Amino acid sequence: MKKLIGILFLLLLSLTVIAGCSKEPTPEERFSDYIALWNQQKFAKMYDYLSNDAKKNITKEQFTSRYEKLYEDLQITDLKIDFKKPEKDQGDKDQTQYSFTASMNSVAGPIKFAQQARLQEEERDNKKNWYVNWNTEFIFKGMKEGDTISIKTTAPKRGEILDRNGSGLAVNGQVYEVGVVAGKADDSDIAQMAPLLKVTPEQIKKALGAGWVQEGQFVPLKKVSMADKERVAKLVALEPVQTRKVEARVYPYGPSAAQLVGYVGSITADELEKLKDKGYTSRDVIGKRGLEQVLDERLKGTSGVKVVIKKKAEDEADVVLAEKPVADGENVKLTIDAELQKSVFGELNGEAGASAAMNPLTGETLALVSSPSFDPNQAVLGFSAAEWKTLQEDPKKPLTTRFKLGFAPGSVMKPLTAAIGLANGTIVPPEAVPIIGKKWQKDKSWGNYFVTRVHAGTDPVNLEKALVYSDNIYFAQAALDIGKEKFVAGLKKFGFDEDLKYPFPLEKSVPGTMGSEIALADSGYGQGQVQMSIVHLMSAYTPFVAGSEGNMIKPVLLADEELGQVWKAAVVPPDDAGVIAADLRKVVSEESGTANDAEIKGYPLAGKTGTAEIKQKQGETGTENGWFIAYNTDSPSLMVAMMVENVQGRGGSSVPVKKVKNVFEKWK
Repeated sequence: MKKLIGILFLLLLSLTVIAGCSKEPTPEERFSDYIALWNQQKFAKMYDYLSNDAKKNITKEQFTSRYEKLYEDLQITDLKIDFKKPEKDQGDKDQTQYSFTASMNSVAGPIKFAQQARLQEEERDNKKNWYVNWNTEFIFKGMKEGDTISIKTTAPKRGEILDRNGSGLAVNGQVYEVGVVAGKADDSDIAQMAPLLKVTPEQIKKALGAGWVQEGQFVPLKKVSMADKERVAKLVALEPVQTRKVEARVYPYGPSAAQLVGYVGSITADELEKLKDKGYTSRDVIGKRGLEQVLDERLKGTSGVKVVIKKKAEDEADVVLAEKPVADGENVKLTIDAELQKSVFGELNGEAGASAAMNPLTGETLALVSSPSFDPNQAVLGFSAAEWKTLQEDPKKPLTTRFKLGFAPGSVMKPLTAAIGLANGTIVPPEAVPIIGKKWQKDKSWGNYFVTRVHAGTDPVNLEKALVYSDNIYFAQAALDIGKEKFVAGLKKFGFDEDLKYPFPLEKSVPGTMGSEIALADSGYGQGQVQMSIVHLMSAYTPFVAGSEGNMIKPVLLADEELGQVWKAAVVPPDDAGVIAADLRKVVSEESGTANDAEIKGYPLAGKTGTAEIKQKQGETGTENGWFIAYNTDSPSLMVAMMVENVQGRGGSSVPVKKVKNVFEKWK
């Protein structure tokens, strides 16, 4: 008997355990699991929790794709669905309901709502469980079956780029959109339009044959500048052609500021991949070059976005789920004087070269020019294949931004060598160095290599004569006397090997390795491997300007930057700066000075010429770049530097000397 009772007890215990293991989940547990899946956006698994009634209205594929597409289109992040179990169940035995809250961030900002969820008990496969009586208002409150989600965007107005006087360098304007009425253009019309639009007849026919085109519709073909009046007149004279004004980016100063300002264009897939985390979309127009690209985040603004539930029922008002107001881009004002920019560009007159102008006391960049150039307006409207090929194959490289590059400075480097020599005591201004003839080498170890000079004489040469006559041999010897380590250290005090914190990215000026005595000697007069950008060159001359106190002034480009910033303090002691400045004045004022052609009566200029030879080895014929940098000694509010390529056989540095003189005569 006792044995039988024991067996019955064990059997009862086993049944109890089994019953406990198969205990039906509570509605709270089921809804909690459903919400956990929702927070993880596992929509396919969520579908398995739906009631039979809910499944009658939507398939698993529809349910999953609807959620996934909506969340993707609305860029949903930070999703959080939460609920609190009420103190007592609300409902009967086989039904209950819970309140839950949903919060998330979307492309249009935060979305929050509260909703009621009803769960009902159903039997499936001989097992009872709780299922969610889902409906479309779970997606967003107020969204009923048949309603749709609409995303409306408002494009921001791109900020403009202005010069110091408020003149527009890059502005929002209008252009003509040229097109034809579908069905009214025959082959003869197309043949006449094609060359005027700079497209092929096949391209026009392809546009007219697009799937969306219906007879009588206006089909846009090309945008044309409103300034191109002659071409527009010829186009509108053709019967099927029509025009309409559309908004576009316009560059009033055209090629003269193209390299500085750049241009805009539609974002590419590669660009979008890099910028998508910064709020860019496939519909954006972005900067492609120049300041349009560098300052794009400031200029572009933020699109306004509105997420709306579009009601199917005509008697119901649409519901706004979230709205982010449009924020127009910021206008950016530069220190550039657009008219001076235009004038300097005009002086280069298509020559390959670069020029810059600044106020040497405040550091304000007044002009940044690269020549030759291109028309940024045409870049926005679209170059034809032939136009783009011409630009790319032009030997003068109009697409190259020369003012950002480093070049061998030639003799405009000599005042820096002089300053370093004075600081190290290896140059004594009145002390004359005996130099005879046009060429010199330290000793026979240099083999066939000689340093040559243009002005040959028998008189000893002191610092003043070396600068006035631009004596290469004097400065080659000066660099050797200074020594490599001290010379490089001196150049670094002038900012070499250092990134100039400047809004427009510039190449670093570098001293090179100076791996031999010959390289060191050549570096003393701006050859060797020394490279300088024209902006850095201007800054390096500021210590010689009266009022700078020997400080090297930092160039600035944005109007809201602090003026008169000291980049390098006391880089040249005032006494040494005064000695060099007096000699730079004589470079222009003395009849035998290399820049005497720049002398202007009543307007004293100080400056330095330079001719940098570009060749692979001594003895061969290379090309020459001519340099000139100058400033007014009495009223130092304008400094102009210019480099012109390929001046060999044309007077060397006298080419930029005359051009810079013209700039000062117009702007003095």
